[in-house]
Amino acid sequence: MSDQIDKINFLNLKSCDSEEVVSRTGCEFDKTSGQYIVKVWGNNYCVDLNKYEVWPERSGLKTYHEYLYLFILYYLMKSKNILPSGEWVSEKDIPDGAAFFRGPHTIPTDLITGRFGDDIDLFKKESEKLKGIAIELADAAYIFQITPTLPVAVLYWQGDEDFPSEAKLLFDRTIEQHLPLDIIYALAVEICHALGQSLF
Repeated sequence: MSDQIDKINFLNLKSCDSEEVVSRTGCEFDKTSGQYIVKVWGNNYCVDLNKYEVWPERSGLKTYHEYLYLFILYYLMKSKNILPSGEWVSEKDIPDGAAFFRGPHTIPTDLITGRFGDDIDLFKKESEKLKGIAIELADAAYIFQITPTLPVAVLYWQGDEDFPSEAKLLFDRTIEQHLPLDIIYALAVEICHALGQSLF
C-alpha cells in the first residue's frame, strides 16, 4: 500500500460507481484488475484498488511525498465534469482559503524562486519542459493542464535591486467545486516541487 495514503481513500474510491467515475473524468477502468488509468499533467497513472497503490506508468517519474497520488484519488472520487470558467483566483480567494492557506499550509512558492532566482529564461525553459502554455501575466506565466478540468497557472516576477523574485499559483475558479482545501494544497505542493526540483 502507498506509504503516505490511508487505505480508506482506496476503499472510498472502490465504493464509487466505476462507470460514473469514467464518465466524469475520462479515465479508463479495468474491472478484471481493478485498476484505473488516469492522465494527470500529461502522464498516465495507475490506481490499483486491490493493491491499494498508485504509480506512474512511465518509469523514473517522481513525486513529492505522494501528494500527487492523494490528489489523483480525490480527483477520481470527487471531481465534477464541468469546464473551467477561465477566471483565475489565488488560494486566498477560494472559500475559507484565507484562513487555511497560511502557516503550515502556506503554498511553498519559495521552492520555485529558490531554484530560478532572477533567471527568468530558465523558468520559461523549465515550464515549457513541463508542458506549460505561456500566457500574458506577470513577467512570465504558464498554464499547466493538470487534468482536462483543472488548469493551474504559475506566475513569475523577476527580481531587481529593490524586490526579490516572486512566484504565485493561480487556480481556475471552479477548483472549489472539485476538491477540498487540503487536496488543493497537496496539488499546489506537488507543482511547486516539480518546478523547484525538476521532478518530471
